[in-house]
Amino acid sequence: MDKNENAWDMEVDVLVVGAGGCGLAAAIAAHDEGADVAIVEKMDRPGGNTSLSTGSVPGAGSRFQRAAGIADSAQTMVDDLRRIAGEHDLPDVSRALVSISAELCEWLVDRVGVRLSLITDYCHVGHSVPRLHAPVSRRGQDLMDDLLAAVAQRDIPLAVGNPVQSLLRSQQGRVMGVLVAGKGVQTSRIKASKIILACNGFAGNRALVKEFCPEIAGAEYFGALGSTGEAVGWGRELDAGLANMQAYQGYAAVAYPHGSLLSWTTIEKGGILVNAAGERFGNEDLGYSAYARQVLAQQTPVFAIFDERIKTIASKEEEFRELADHGGIKSAATVAELAASFNLPAAALARTVDAYTMAAGAQGDDVFGRRKFGMAPLQGPFWICRVTPGLFHTQGGLAIDAAGRVLKADGEPIPNLFAGGGAAGGISGRAGAAGYASGNGLLCALGLGYLGGRAAAGELRAAFKREPS
Repeated sequence: MDKNENAWDMEVDVLVVGAGGCGLAAAIAAHDEGADVAIVEKMDRPGGNTSLSTGSVPGAGSRFQRAAGIADSAQTMVDDLRRIAGEHDLPDVSRALVSISAELCEWLVDRVGVRLSLITDYCHVGHSVPRLHAPVSRRGQDLMDDLLAAVAQRDIPLAVGNPVQSLLRSQQGRVMGVLVAGKGVQTSRIKASKIILACNGFAGNRALVKEFCPEIAGAEYFGALGSTGEAVGWGRELDAGLANMQAYQGYAAVAYPHGSLLSWTTIEKGGILVNAAGERFGNEDLGYSAYARQVLAQQTPVFAIFDERIKTIASKEEEFRELADHGGIKSAATVAELAASFNLPAAALARTVDAYTMAAGAQGDDVFGRRKFGMAPLQGPFWICRVTPGLFHTQGGLAIDAAGRVLKADGEPIPNLFAGGGAAGGISGRAGAAGYASGNGLLCALGLGYLGGRAAAGELRAAFKREPS
């Protein structure tokens, strides 16, 4: 409890803790609904995992889909998510996010000025139709740059390098502000009528990952450095509920040693993953997140193999082009040359490719049950990349309602406290990485920022009869 309730260094209507995609979306949404907003960020630069993503936001039934002749609906997306994630702790949140997903994409483009376009080249993991909207570059930093420009245009204060150490409560236990403090930081107490926690997840906290996501605890972490789980600790102090804590987004194919993502397009379009014995070890159809655990279990170097046709498609992505330009993938005219490039057993690799060719050509069942072969059978010239599995971000966090309000363990809302993005429980279910569909992270980040910012400002407007801007 705070004994200095009247000693504040700053007061604001809505304080957003975290300057990733969720925090910026929340600040913009609250501001545009008439609230006085400020953002604090513990790192020296904004961005979080949004900057490291492909910037892909799912929107079911958007006008961009209609213009492309793609039939979609919120119910179709709900069915897609349920199929891979199953029932989970926050079904109402999942439905709410899906229901506003098209509105969210259109708001980002029309009101915020984010440059998004519909990806129509192929369906991403977990989606039955093309519905991801992303920057042309497929880089999350471009999305962040547009969000930051919108924040600056609105003159919303953004203070980086200002870590929140704790939530401050009244003598009655009501959340009423935050304490900003740290090495080299001027200690300050900020009073806020509403607080939105957008401070990322806990994937960078080894102890919490081991506690909640032990199956991926041995993988290297490739996400944002600020994902250290403060929201979980603050929530426990407030007796908040936790939701879907086992869920995470892994990635099965981080280029080694470069550290950049090998586009999963290379696999979705017909490529395969083999171990150091030159053998496949599972069904790549599981997707980049769910398959990360199987790559980790090999405990040997793993290699992605695809062909020139697939490389041409993946080259539409800027990060993939950079990987190729820096020698992260190697070419070979034959399977024997592929094997020689990384000292793989040539005979074993030839058997693997032959068996896969038979299955992809409908001349037999795939031994691992793969059914989607893209452009396979593979044809020379071939390409190969050594890869390693990675943990990118967690998908569980504080229990929330459909407006982003943080809930106690008994389901009652904690007054004045909202959460989104990695700080909140997500929509990927309870089954580790298996329930992750492409864009789930950004839908929870931007969608809950949008919903939470509007809800926080709406509560203030109702209390003070203010009008939105």
